[in-house]
Amino acid sequence: MTSVPVPEVDLRPQSVLLAFFGDYASEPGSVVAAASIFDVLEPAGVGSHATRATVSRMVKRGLLHRVAEGRQAYFGLTGFGLRTVLEGRERAQVADVVDRAWDGRWTLVGFSLPEASQRDRHLLRSRLTWAGFGMVQGGLWAAPHDVDVVALLDDLDVLEHVTAFRGEPLAPTETARMVAEAFDLESLAARYAEFVERWAPTAASDDLEDPLTARVVLSADWGIVLRGDPRLPLELLPEPWPALAARDLQRALDKRLRRPAETEARKRLDVRTR
Repeated sequence: MTSVPVPEVDLRPQSVLLAFFGDYASEPGSVVAAASIFDVLEPAGVGSHATRATVSRMVKRGLLHRVAEGRQAYFGLTGFGLRTVLEGRERAQVADVVDRAWDGRWTLVGFSLPEASQRDRHLLRSRLTWAGFGMVQGGLWAAPHDVDVVALLDDLDVLEHVTAFRGEPLAPTETARMVAEAFDLESLAARYAEFVERWAPTAASDDLEDPLTARVVLSADWGIVLRGDPRLPLELLPEPWPALAARDLQRALDKRLRRPAETEARKRLDVRTR
């Protein structure tokens, strides 16, 4: 069997579990034996104690459900868990790391919440960040793409405090400076550069060892690198933008690992459909 060295990556156990279920048990009705979960996560650097605790938390949070068959426990994604996995897959595998067709327009969101609404303010800021907004100045956020603000914030009970616009910057606004101040491009670039540094030896190696674990770790690592990336228009980013090289490396590695990993999965994993 060919072999790929798996980089040592500091990943949250839940991220690894979601990547595992997304890659190998996301079909409706699929459940995986607990023993199979341990078999894959331990070589990925997640010990049995952490795996048990994380699976238990994910069941409590409604991401996984448990099925007993005799003395064996099986776990599968709930509807909520499946939506979470599919959303992550969309961001990781389908969407590009940059916007290549920007029309030059921005979505602007302003808000003013009462001082007593600290929790709502935190949730609102988190939701805006997740949707690719950066803070231009206190209470004013901007994203260089079209955003359905009502759909984004409707469940937060804050819309009466929000104003939204769609338009283009005017003088004296300097777009490059606004982008640099609203988005932490240095930190974002470093995340992508570090991803390339971690996985380049794997890509260059002809010696494969555990493609199943390698692909799970790759999926989890890539998902974390993408998290919080606003996927800005290419023309607003410094050159060379390291996300492009990281995306090419991730795609090449995933393509290389996919078939041997699926072969290993059929051999090693107890996956059933209920």
